[in-house]
Amino acid sequence: MERKILFLCLSFIFFKTQAQESSENQLGTWYMYNGAHRLSEKIKVTTSAHVRYFELASEYQQEIYRVGFNYAFTKNVNFTTGFVYSITDTSYKTIAPNLYEYRFYQDLNIQKYWNNIRFKHRVRLAQRFKRQNFNNETQHRIRYGLFLKYPLKKTLEIYAFNEVFLRFKSQIFGQNRIGTGILQRIDRNLKLRLGYFYNQFTNLGLHRLQVGIILNTNHL
Repeated sequence: MERKILFLCLSFIFFKTQAQESSENQLGTWYMYNGAHRLSEKIKVTTSAHVRYFELASEYQQEIYRVGFNYAFTKNVNFTTGFVYSITDTSYKTIAPNLYEYRFYQDLNIQKYWNNIRFKHRVRLAQRFKRQNFNNETQHRIRYGLFLKYPLKKTLEIYAFNEVFLRFKSQIFGQNRIGTGILQRIDRNLKLRLGYFYNQFTNLGLHRLQVGIILNTNHL
C-alpha cells in the first residue's frame, strides 16, 4: 500500500513538473526592431529583426529578419514585397534540430480613419521554403490582420490587433494572434512599444510580451 501511495505521489510530482515545464504556462517575450525608411514620396524600405524566447529572456525560440520594398499607390493604399530569413527552435527545453526558413512575402495594406481611430487592413501572402534535419518543405500561407491605433495624447498611443493565419493545405487553420499594447513616441523618428498578445495554434496557446523599438526615417 505504501508503495502505491509513493508511486502516486511521484507520478503527481512528475506530471505537475511536466505541466510547469510546458511552454503554454510560460510568458514568453518578443524583442523587436521594426523600421521604415522613406526614399521618395512613394517608396520606402521596411526592415525588422526579432529575437523571440519561450520565457522572459531565456529558452530561445526564434530569430527572424525581414526586409521589404513598399510602394504607396495612394495615401491609404500601399503594397510591400520582400524577403524573410528565420531560425527556429521548435522544441521547449528539449533537444531537436533547428528549423531554417527563408520566404518571400507580399503585403497589401489599406488604412482608414474613423474619428481618431486608425484602422489598417493587411493581407499577406508568403511562399515559405523550410529545412529541418535535412528535410526540405515548401508551404504557402495567407494572413489577414486588422490593426487599430488610438492616440491618448500627443506622444502616446494604444493599439490592438487580430491576425489569422491560413495555410494552402488540408488543415487550413494555422494560428491566430490577438493582442494590445502602447506606443510611446520618443522623438519624430523613434517609438517604444510594449504589448501583450495571445497566440492560438490548433493544439497550443502561447502568451507573449512584445518589447521593441520602431524607427522611421526620411531620406528625401
